[in-house]
Amino acid sequence: MSGDTTGQPQDDCLFCKIVAGEIPATLVRETETTVAFRDINPQAPTHVLVIPKAHHKDAAALAAADPALTADVLRETAAVAEQEQLESYRTVFNTGAGAGQTVWHAHAHVIGGRGLQWPPG
Repeated sequence: MSGDTTGQPQDDCLFCKIVAGEIPATLVRETETTVAFRDINPQAPTHVLVIPKAHHKDAAALAAADPALTADVLRETAAVAEQEQLESYRTVFNTGAGAGQTVWHAHAHVIGGRGLQWPPG
C-alpha cells in the first residue's frame, strides 16, 4: 500500500496510472484537479469514482493535506450526480482496509440509480 500523501504520483498506484492515461478508464468528468470514471465493479446502476489528480492515500490524508482539493472532490461528486440525473445518491469515502479501501489513493464513490439501504454492509 502506498502511504505517500505529498500529492506526487506513485508508480504503484492504479489511480495515478489512470490520471496519467497509462490505464484506460471510462471517464465521466474531468476538471483541472479531479477525474471521475465508472467503477469497474459497480454496486449500483450508477457507480462513479471521483478522485483527486494528486495522490493522497485516503480521504483523511487528503483532508489534512489539502482542504481545497478535498472540497473540489466533494463538489465533483455532486456534479457527477447531477450529470447522471440521480435524484438521490450516496457519496462514500472508504478510509482504511477495515472500511473496504482497496486502492490507496483517495476516492469518493457516487452510488445511485436504485434504492440504497441503511446501514450499508
